[in-house]
Amino acid sequence: MHPDRYESWGRFPKVCRQEVRSLRFRSDPLPEAEGPLLPYGLGRSYGDSCLNEGGTLLSTTNLDRLIHFDHERGILRCEAGVSLAEILRLTVPRGWFLPVTPGTKFVTLGGAIANDVHGKNHHADGTFGRHVRCFEVLRSDGTRHLCSPEENAGLFRATIGGLGLTGVVTWAEFQLRPVSNPLIEAESVRIRSLDEFYEVNAASEADYRYTVAWIDVLASGRNLGRGLYNRGNHAAPVTADLPKLRWGSRLAVPLDAPGWAINPLTVRAFNFAYYHKQLRRVQAGLLPYEPFFYPLDAVAKWNRVYGKRGFFQYQCVVPTGSEAMREIIRTIARSAEASPLVVLKTFGDLPSPGMLSFPRQGITLALDFPNRGERTFRLFEELDRLVADAGGALYPAKDARMPPAMFQRSFPRWREFATYVDPRFSSSFWRRVTHEF
Repeated sequence: MHPDRYESWGRFPKVCRQEVRSLRFRSDPLPEAEGPLLPYGLGRSYGDSCLNEGGTLLSTTNLDRLIHFDHERGILRCEAGVSLAEILRLTVPRGWFLPVTPGTKFVTLGGAIANDVHGKNHHADGTFGRHVRCFEVLRSDGTRHLCSPEENAGLFRATIGGLGLTGVVTWAEFQLRPVSNPLIEAESVRIRSLDEFYEVNAASEADYRYTVAWIDVLASGRNLGRGLYNRGNHAAPVTADLPKLRWGSRLAVPLDAPGWAINPLTVRAFNFAYYHKQLRRVQAGLLPYEPFFYPLDAVAKWNRVYGKRGFFQYQCVVPTGSEAMREIIRTIARSAEASPLVVLKTFGDLPSPGMLSFPRQGITLALDFPNRGERTFRLFEELDRLVADAGGALYPAKDARMPPAMFQRSFPRWREFATYVDPRFSSSFWRRVTHEF
């Protein structure tokens, strides 16, 4: 396998000195390797938390076996390299769905645990880690640890959201959610401002399991925060034949786009057209679960639209209702940077189990920025200051450049977490934000 294949989804930073070893069976010992070790799944982390400059990546995608499926209770045990897409193919026809899913199904079960992923239902169900019953961690000294909320509880909480630094998760068992069919009863609501987002969101979270908004991040003035608010629930049982709703075939971006493809003019044009595509205030309908949860998965290798220099995804969380989010959006609008892909959502008050879990009660914004060098970094410094002053945090799975001081202030349990880090394991991210190695 060629090490160049093993990059992050944002394609920044570039890593040259990195070896790769594959794990084939969960009962095998860790392979002999040079330098620090780090598990690597499908590479959907945006920054350097999945990179290991000067070390070795342990590819887990061959750990792809299902171990046991309790059809009656919806409990699934499988190896850590199984993807969420493979899990859905098995469970949805049998009436079970993922308890929590991120915006792509092309992540492994191990990756979902290592980043304690969240989804559109955080206000109702919290993070993925809340639904994990147990897993096995293989450490570099050859020991294996069964971890659950009751057994090896410290290692359990460190591994959930632990960025793959506590050892290799070889298998895991988690609870699924019952569903009647693969459909979502979805609604899209036009919102004209950030204030309207808060109003619609407050009225929606009690009745809808899934909520999220796309906003036009370049709109300003009275239009600041305008967008489309999406909400939905799993559809009720259908007594007649299921309607024939199809999800389009998977396209792919064949080549790197030129660096100027994503620019203020194209972003403004897209945002205008996307916001005005919906003429009615509320639009409702039945959707297959895939376009509702995974619209970007319809285009393979979509990260190529940002060109060879790659891009950053900036995801932050700040207290709900604080002026910080309004000022963050204003700052981005003034800069005219960013891409059309912008997500705004609130996190609920259900605590995450992991020591380094990112989600916490508040409002979270996620958006992409093409890598334009120093001018992009200067904008991030402004945004960092707003997030830090509000007591917020950045998402390590999306990060490629946050300063160590910001990480250590935002994740106050990081020193406790560090006591559980396997002495042979590290990552480019961990070394960058801790300066420990």
